Amino acid sequence: MTADTPLDPQNSTDFRTVMAQYPTGVCAITSLSQDGAPLAMVVGTFSSVSLDPPLVGFFPAKTSSTWPLLAATGGFCVNVLALDQQALCRKLATKGEDRFAGVSWRPAPSGAPILEGVVAWIDCSIEQITEAGDHDLVLGRVCAMGVDTDHPPLLFLRGGYGQMT
Repeated sequence: MTADTPLDPQNSTDFRTVMAQYPTGVCAITSLSQDGAPLAMVVGTFSSVSLDPPLVGFFPAKTSSTWPLLAATGGFCVNVLALDQQALCRKLATKGEDRFAGVSWRPAPSGAPILEGVVAWIDCSIEQITEAGDHDLVLGRVCAMGVDTDHPPLLFLRGGYGQMT
């Protein structure tokens, strides 16, 4: 692969190779299930969308088993993970275990979990869900938010975690 050789956007490996050159922040999207149990999924596709009205967005995979449970709640809290929360990130991304075992959190105004030690949190109601290929585009209306620490955020780049220097 050289700078003069274009990659094929229809090839998923080539697409991932190119997109991995762009750093993303790492967020945990949380809510409470219909029976009150905490839910979480990790995304690297979070973005500010609009100032007026205040909207944010993220893109959960349609194959996610957690996303339908989160969507059914009508809202979510975005937790911007801190650099020192790599282990928490992995725990929340693991299937088949109690993701909240040993995880400290407090309720956002909506009741959704705000994870202890996050850089910032954004509590939202679901405004709109739009199909976007093999993902959904979720727009959330910001209802409450806060900054919890001045720690640097956790970033994902080229298949690994890191920070800006």
